[in-house]
Amino acid sequence: MTNNNPIGVFDSGIGGTSIWTAIHELLPNEKTIYLADSKNAPYGQRTKEEIVALSKKNVDFLIENNCKLIVVACNTATTNAIVELRAAYDIPFIGIEPAIKPAATNSKTQVIGILATKGTLNSELFNKTAEMFQHTTIIEQIGHGLVQLIEDGNLNSPEMTQLLESYLQPMIDANIDYLVLGCSHYPYLIPQIKQILPPHIQIIDSGEAVARQTQNILREKAGFSNAEKSDPVFYINSNPAVLKAILNDKYNVIEKDF
Repeated sequence: MTNNNPIGVFDSGIGGTSIWTAIHELLPNEKTIYLADSKNAPYGQRTKEEIVALSKKNVDFLIENNCKLIVVACNTATTNAIVELRAAYDIPFIGIEPAIKPAATNSKTQVIGILATKGTLNSELFNKTAEMFQHTTIIEQIGHGLVQLIEDGNLNSPEMTQLLESYLQPMIDANIDYLVLGCSHYPYLIPQIKQILPPHIQIIDSGEAVARQTQNILREKAGFSNAEKSDPVFYINSNPAVLKAILNDKYNVIEKDF
């Protein structure tokens, strides 16, 4: 089955570009549209009702742009809204949630850390998943302020380093051997996180797994593109300079109110 319509990807801001990158590397011939709702970031501090409403607004925009498949590249939006999205729209959705299973399954100390937003850690979906691994101690930490610093372009600031040290040291003290990044913004912090964590602690994010699932859904439901490699389109409704910087000025970024 051939379908040259684009894959839609949305996040509460620029963080989902970490997911987009994994998809683009695996499926370079697929046209993609990325939507950064930076005006309303971070979603992690919002109510479930607000997250569902914002997610539907993003989906409406992507459907208007003829997307054949939508990737919810935001842990908070996935854990709070994907059930409602799948019920409301006749289009395949792929979500992203903290990769607890590989961490808990492979942990030798049976203690793992989860760094995520409040919205993700408080969600019903996250807690149902965590309950499946009752023999593993899960150290949960809300990453207060991390998303906002990234959205403001302060990725490598002293404030970021201070926050990361305060969040990660209790996990180190608790003897974790896996750290799960439960927010699509957080992979951009991996170089700094590695400077804080002992080298034996493994870091897990969901980018490659989401890309493989996108490939599976294209094969099963949405259809692959047979076009030659096409340039992605990026939309943002606030602060386009930060998105351009995270993309190393490689792609066109369109500022649009949506």
